[in-house]
Amino acid sequence: MPREIINTDQAPAAIGVYSQAVKVGHTVYLAGQIPLDPATMQLVTGDMEAQIRQVFDNLAAVARAAGGSLADTVKLNVFLTDLGHFALLNQIMTDYFQEPYPARAAIGVAALPRGAQVEMDAVLALDE
Repeated sequence: MPREIINTDQAPAAIGVYSQAVKVGHTVYLAGQIPLDPATMQLVTGDMEAQIRQVFDNLAAVARAAGGSLADTVKLNVFLTDLGHFALLNQIMTDYFQEPYPARAAIGVAALPRGAQVEMDAVLALDE
């Protein structure tokens, strides 16, 4: 099955050897996003809420570039350096997702690239 590489300047450029997303058929695999401002490639300033929202905004931009939206998310992986932010994550998710919610994993990690406190990746299932 052919693969389509998805890129957009509305989300941070890859900071390693990877693509922002890869589309295979009607499935889109979004690479991990940290709270980088796509214009400056710097971590957003502000509290954990600002970081979580920037990550969702980055994922949404890549989803749009692939021809979808966050509503097409079937799986979301969340990596947090402090699982104490789990309740805040749940609260903010309701601004970006509606029921039925995607499947999700939330994993506590020791560190993330560039000192970020949150990273997320996703899998989308697009309509035919």
